Amino acid sequence: MGLILLEALGAGIVFILIIWWTMFSGRKRGELHEESEADDDAASSEEPPRRD
Repeated sequence: MGLILLEALGAGIVFILIIWWTMFSGRKRGELHEESEADDDAASSEEPPRRD
């Protein structure tokens, strides 16, 4: 019984580590600030230049 609980604890720790790794491994300085997000939204809403 104790071995099953130990294995479940180990699996839970591995699960938490995988989630932690995927959440914080993308950007070097964490999440974007609100100013950067607002600039990105404004830039993406502009239409691209037309090629005639």
